[in-house]
Amino acid sequence: MRHNNRAATAPWIRTRLRTAPGAATALAVLVLVTAFLAAAFPRAVDAYETKGLRHDIRTADAGRSVLEVARPQPGLELPQAQRDAEVRSPELGRVGAGLLKALPAPLRADTSSVAYGVRTTKPALADEPWLPRPDAVPPKLSYVAQSGLKDHATLASGAWPTTPREVTSDSREVQGAVTEETAAELKVKVGATVELLTAAQEPITVTITGIVTPRDPRGSYWSSDPLLRTPSLVPDPEAPFPVYYWTGTVLLAEDAGPVLLSTATEPALFWRIPPDPAGLTGRDGARLTEVIASLESGPGLLKVRETAGETAAFATGLGHIVGANARMRDAISPVIAVAALGIGSVAAVVLLMTGALIAARRRAELALMRSRGGSLRGIGGRLLAETAVTVLPASALGLLLAVLAVGEGRWWPGALAAAGVGLLVCVALPLRTTLQHIRPMLHGAREDVVSARPSRRRTVAELTLLVLAIGAVTALRRRGTSSDSGTDLLVSAAPVLVALIAALVLVRLYPLPLRLATRPMARLRGAIGFLSLARAGRSSAGGALPLLALLLALATAAFGGSVIAGIGDARDDAALATVGADARVSGVGERTTLPDELVRTVRDLNGVRGAAPLRIEHSVALPEAVAGADGAGTDTRTGAGTAGGSGDVAAAAMVGVDPARYAELARATGLPAFPAARLTAAGPSAPLPEGTESGQDRVLPAIASPAVAARLGEEPQALDTLSGNFKVQVVGTAPRVASLSTTNFLIVNSAALEQRAPTTLLLTGAPDPGKLHAAVEGGGKEYAAHLRSEERARYVNTPMQAGAERIYLAAVAAGAGYALLAVLLSLLQTAPERKTLLARLRTMGLTTGQGRRLLAFEATPQALLAAGGGLFTGWATIVLLSPGVDLVPLALAGVAGSDTSPVPLRTDLWSLGLPAAGVVALAAAVAGVQAWWASRRGSITELRAGDSR
Repeated sequence: MRHNNRAATAPWIRTRLRTAPGAATALAVLVLVTAFLAAAFPRAVDAYETKGLRHDIRTADAGRSVLEVARPQPGLELPQAQRDAEVRSPELGRVGAGLLKALPAPLRADTSSVAYGVRTTKPALADEPWLPRPDAVPPKLSYVAQSGLKDHATLASGAWPTTPREVTSDSREVQGAVTEETAAELKVKVGATVELLTAAQEPITVTITGIVTPRDPRGSYWSSDPLLRTPSLVPDPEAPFPVYYWTGTVLLAEDAGPVLLSTATEPALFWRIPPDPAGLTGRDGARLTEVIASLESGPGLLKVRETAGETAAFATGLGHIVGANARMRDAISPVIAVAALGIGSVAAVVLLMTGALIAARRRAELALMRSRGGSLRGIGGRLLAETAVTVLPASALGLLLAVLAVGEGRWWPGALAAAGVGLLVCVALPLRTTLQHIRPMLHGAREDVVSARPSRRRTVAELTLLVLAIGAVTALRRRGTSSDSGTDLLVSAAPVLVALIAALVLVRLYPLPLRLATRPMARLRGAIGFLSLARAGRSSAGGALPLLALLLALATAAFGGSVIAGIGDARDDAALATVGADARVSGVGERTTLPDELVRTVRDLNGVRGAAPLRIEHSVALPEAVAGADGAGTDTRTGAGTAGGSGDVAAAAMVGVDPARYAELARATGLPAFPAARLTAAGPSAPLPEGTESGQDRVLPAIASPAVAARLGEEPQALDTLSGNFKVQVVGTAPRVASLSTTNFLIVNSAALEQRAPTTLLLTGAPDPGKLHAAVEGGGKEYAAHLRSEERARYVNTPMQAGAERIYLAAVAAGAGYALLAVLLSLLQTAPERKTLLARLRTMGLTTGQGRRLLAFEATPQALLAAGGGLFTGWATIVLLSPGVDLVPLALAGVAGSDTSPVPLRTDLWSLGLPAAGVVALAAAVAGVQAWWASRRGSITELRAGDSR
């Protein structure tokens, strides 16, 4: 019988996990959250870039995004039967199918909207007497025989156009249809006929058999050529004065294309292929640009001509759409990289702090193992296995949650990020723990930052980091956040380096106030102040690592909050500059005036606080520039320099205002103070009686833009306007005027004008949008209302902008969360010492209240240091980096008519103050909880024989 005399040993990993399940669970949760954030970030970037590219293509005008292959009519040298066959549907469909197969990846077609056919490229004159003639000019019509009419329209009246007999070049009767909009504007009815002349001036009768309604009016089938759907009133370029005529399109039967070959309208064959963005990703943009360039003038065009003919040409505006998307992505990426590096650095430091906390808690255990012969390799291997069992599953779960939360994006960047988090914890924790036991450690050695002296190596490292930070900030201020070769990580890491230097400097300076405060405290009778300062100076919670984590988190949160605040402020300013006030009522045309009844109705609506009527007259001719006026002078009446010369300012907008009401509007909307007293209508500029004509001898005071003031000079100048003829004398300058985008303007008192009816009404307050629109619509179709809130909503509809904004919101939240976690970890690291200290002091007569004050006073210096340093670091980072960061791509890009002037960073007090206040509050709360918990435990529990804590 065999006996096993070996002692039974429990597995190390299982024993450790059972011994400290709370620490293992907390570490797993921290790794899970960090791995989730690390894996979700690249997937979120891929997601918003993909959605942005698809959105830009899907929402672009079909005339720009559609892929069009066109070629002239078959050559006249070909037999007539062959020419007719080439423009019939079977042959056109065969060529279209070949073109679809020839499209290179990643370009894909929306086959449901592909259209092909024959069209006239030169409109034909329509002399039918029943057609409308606005200026006695007959309309010009285009004709198209396009496939898929029945699939993309519904029959409103009549019948579908057909080809009862085979249509050839010799046919003289065909059937056609028009849309409802074309029928309404051109007075077309079912059964009407239109004559189309051949090249030999023989009439071709086109009978309108039906009126159709587009199923998707904004789809590519109808919007690639807007005249298919909607007629247009266009000016005649050959007329000596403005003359307008109608132009529209008649939809022929699908197989009626051969009849156009006999006309002089220069018919052409076309294939319109709308792109399908559903399968595109953000990373396909570069490849898509190359493919489009090849199709336009490269090897791709040769393949197209092999299918469609040697004279075929490829045209599309899709390349410009993709290029604009790429420019926006390249502009946004460096700003996002700043947030990514900031949060990544904070997360890495917090993970290292967690490792330091675990190492401190297990220092005695590992020192005992080392003293009993344990090797560093064996101890490190056990710690690695113990850590990997907890960390690796947490990293994998974080990656899985990121994939589920952000469903669209490449998987490998997120997998690498999650693996990096797990590897950092698995390597850093055993390495930091084992390196502490290379040499024997003196038991109970003090870690006193007051008496510590930094080594030369540390000084050299800090100076190196200082040089890197200065170089990064200087580069960012000079050339912005982007470079020619893409995102510069050193420049994007400038906020991190600034926070790093601030942490190192504060750690160096931190002992000085403690030394100064300890001496007077030692002379006081009470021991609480002296003990708290002594403990604060001796504690490792105020070291470089915890302070670095706090400053990084607070600086990143402040930077992200400033980005969000800057985006919001830029959009608010752009909406205000476009509308001019909280709401604007104006005519559709520039010269449309508002009736008094409409003004009174709108002014009396609930929520309207103020109304300022304006009479705006655009393009008022200015007299010749005054000799010697270069615009470089200073307006002595206003004290403002008239920066900028008169240049080529030949015309300006004249704005007639009620000075008192306009001054009130300027105050309410944040415009510069308006000098209403300078426009007082008195003396020669007094109000004119009704029906009285103004004369050139009247001189009106005017507030002008700097360029206009430089052109007019200081002497009165005559103006001929629709509001009357008079002279103006510049009495002041203003940088801008409400509701006008032009920088060349004159502001006069409307009461002194011959014609005073306002063209615009600016409102302040919060009127109900529905009631305002209803009131304006009740006045007639020639009036329109614009609200600042509606204009503001236009700036948040781009997926790329919205996605980047969400990332910065997450950066602010994560920065604040990691800052609070860093405070908690730094206080937990010294929690056992605090409990032991309170137990010892209670044996000497320390009361519970005194114990709470002691811990609170001990935590106060570190908390104030972190909060004050975070406030200063965040503010300094924003001030230093604001000249190199332009938020236009995030705030205003992609919105037609928006102001594209630079949008710098703006300090957001909430993002600066709230996380810093949270640090102080959390430190006080943790100290209070520790004191309360220690008071519930007896001194015997904390003090044991042989315990040297």
